[in-house]
Parts: sequence; C-alpha cells; structure tokens
Amino acid sequence: MTEKPPAWYLAVQKRAQDEAPHTPEPIVQAVEYTVNCLPDDNINAFVYQIRVQYRGADRYAVIRGGDQCLGADGTWDYGVKEYDRGDDWLNAHRFDLDTALRLAKEQARLVTVNGRTVTDVLGGRDG
Repeated sequence: MTEKPPAWYLAVQKRAQDEAPHTPEPIVQAVEYTVNCLPDDNINAFVYQIRVQYRGADRYAVIRGGDQCLGADGTWDYGVKEYDRGDDWLNAHRFDLDTALRLAKEQARLVTVNGRTVTDVLGGRDG
C-alpha cells in the first residue's frame, strides 16, 4: 500500500499548481554533448566517449571518463570541478561551444582504453 504524502507536501504542491499560470516560461538549454567515434550500439561506446558539458557563462568543459578535463594545451587534467582551481585554471579548461566541440572531436579519435585504439575496436582487433 502506498503511503499518503504529508499534509505540508500536499499544501505546497497545491500552491505550486495555483501559481503555475503566473510563472515565467521555463528555460530549456542543452547542457551536455557526447562525442564518440564508436556507434551508440557498440558495447564499448561508453568508455570511448568524450563529453562536452556546459559550465555556465557560455563556457564548456571537455570531459573524459568522468574525472579528466581537457586543457587548452591539449593535456588532460584530473578533476573536472572548478573548486579551488582559480581563474587561470578555469580559463585554460573552459571553452566556447564551438571550440569545445572541435577539441572533443579531435580527442575522440585519440582515445585508447586498455591499449585498444578506436580503430582496434571498430576493426574487431584485440589490440
């Protein structure tokens, strides 16, 4: 049996419904792109992908493996969050969208996982 939500929750939900016609139109924004040389149905696609993530102020980060962030110098740095990084680090690891997508496409061709290149995976070679 499903438990009934508490009265305070129901009251807040009711108020939100009543106020909804008077709120601004929702903003919709794409915040992540996936760049990959492998097709979506390839079992290895996830580990070969590069992601371009929106980080605010019209700037994007290029991410690999969840914990690596691409710098303007073409090297990967561990840690994708801006905490305690400072403006110099942020300026070297944040890009406009066109630049971020270009860099991600360049890097997607270079991904290797356990010694296997993109060509190895696409060609079925063990690497």
